[in-house]
Amino acid sequence: MTDLNSTKFKHLTLDDRTEIQMCLDQGVTFKKIAARVGKDQTTISKEVKRHIKVNPNSAKKFDKHGNPITNICPLLLKAPFVCNPCRKRHAQCGFQKQLYNAKAAQKDYETLLVEAREGIPLNKQEFYEIDALISEGIRKGQHLYHILATNNLGVSKSTVYRHLSRGYLSASKMDFPRVVKFKPRRKHRDQYVPKAARVGRTFDDFLAFIEENAVTHWTEMDTLIGRIGGKVILTFDFTLCNFMFGLLLNDKSSFEVSAKVTALKAALTGGGFAFGDIIAFALTDNGGEFSNVSAIENNVIGERETHLFFCDPYKAYQKPKVEKNHTLFRDIVPKGSSFDHFTQDTVNLIFSHVNSVKRKSLGGKTPYEVFAFTYGAQIATRLGITPVSAGEVNQSPSLLKG
Repeated sequence: MTDLNSTKFKHLTLDDRTEIQMCLDQGVTFKKIAARVGKDQTTISKEVKRHIKVNPNSAKKFDKHGNPITNICPLLLKAPFVCNPCRKRHAQCGFQKQLYNAKAAQKDYETLLVEAREGIPLNKQEFYEIDALISEGIRKGQHLYHILATNNLGVSKSTVYRHLSRGYLSASKMDFPRVVKFKPRRKHRDQYVPKAARVGRTFDDFLAFIEENAVTHWTEMDTLIGRIGGKVILTFDFTLCNFMFGLLLNDKSSFEVSAKVTALKAALTGGGFAFGDIIAFALTDNGGEFSNVSAIENNVIGERETHLFFCDPYKAYQKPKVEKNHTLFRDIVPKGSSFDHFTQDTVNLIFSHVNSVKRKSLGGKTPYEVFAFTYGAQIATRLGITPVSAGEVNQSPSLLKG
């Protein structure tokens, strides 16, 4: 539970809004939601009411002129005021539906924040006067700050640049000697696992779980990045023997991880094996690609077969095996290389060689030998890994040039 005193004067974040949506979907009351996110109950109520999204196409009744009749469901007149927890949410109930969506609420909030920071808008006459002074000064080669300070215009440089980018000014970007040299800032927003999904799955929960159940080995999961925005590789490392395999993803998204893990489970089931028997306990980081917990924990019929836990934020050392084993992958594929031309066969080839390297920690055995002895060679084959003879092992980029 969040400390109320540490968050009550802070704005709601996307994580907070995601947790509110997840709690609404489960029918949790405003009071309990407020306790979870560390806010006042009234704050949660106002947040939901302020960001209600109405689906006008959900009403199925029309008048004689063909206009939709807006019917308000009686249940929406009281908390939680939205259809999120309703069993008929995805059915045609005859009433106009209204929902709370975390991402839409965050977008509305950010838009409002930008508008609030832009200050009081100018009237038409004031704007034209300022435009004329700025344009005249720019044509004389004057710097923007000099123009603003000399004429005491009362607007900031950022406001002028914003108006310039939107095409509001008479002067163009070519008239500003420095603007044409500006490069747009790179926007990179990391996505993380929602707080609600981490409940009962933190690193402390993991340590308690393995102690209580006398667990001696588990599987560590991570993603290898190629070109930014390109294909990535989802990796699995068995701490028992450092055996590693990978799944090629089209992008670093929760959808891709869910789809590939589900396909792997189906392939194993088709061969008479169960994903949970091979990967019963998994530890990974807080990357948003792992946010669909049920896709990893549950089998193909929806029953839990794997226990998933998350490391603490920014503490990669809590899963050292997979991080260390990635260095062997990088011997073959140096950091910064693109995976866009890879296929799953390429990934299988790389890890087949990685798993055939003899390890001192295994008494001179290879990860493949120990894994095959423990789980069986058939499962290794199902995971795309085949043994490579000691003399044929290639741990250099030339492996992919043949």
